[in-house]
Amino acid sequence: MTLRIQSVTVDAHDPAALAAFWGDVLGWKRTYEDDVEVVIEDPAGDRPDLLFIRVPDGKTVKNRLHLDLRPDDRDAEVARIEALGATRVDIGQGDVTWVVLADPEGNEFCVLRALTAEELLEES
Repeated sequence: MTLRIQSVTVDAHDPAALAAFWGDVLGWKRTYEDDVEVVIEDPAGDRPDLLFIRVPDGKTVKNRLHLDLRPDDRDAEVARIEALGATRVDIGQGDVTWVVLADPEGNEFCVLRALTAEELLEES
């Protein structure tokens, strides 16, 4: 089988604004835009694109799919992402090692703890 994920699609009230937020969060570049959709891509090109597509209705329930971000410094990244417009949210996660945030349109995502040096060695 020769399949790969081309993009992860995010429904948005304002695709351009949401793509700008996520582009800033991830350091990705905008590669396509029209009145209905905006695409951002990893500059290295080795990850699926994020496609933001205009929908008429707003978000009303918890996401069924969300992104988990792995930083080098969780607390510094959470502060940076909050400064970009994210907010902390409580979805009942309790006392955990990750932080749950919501983007400007309310889509939840997690910022995980940094990996230890030992875990980094195991990954490589």
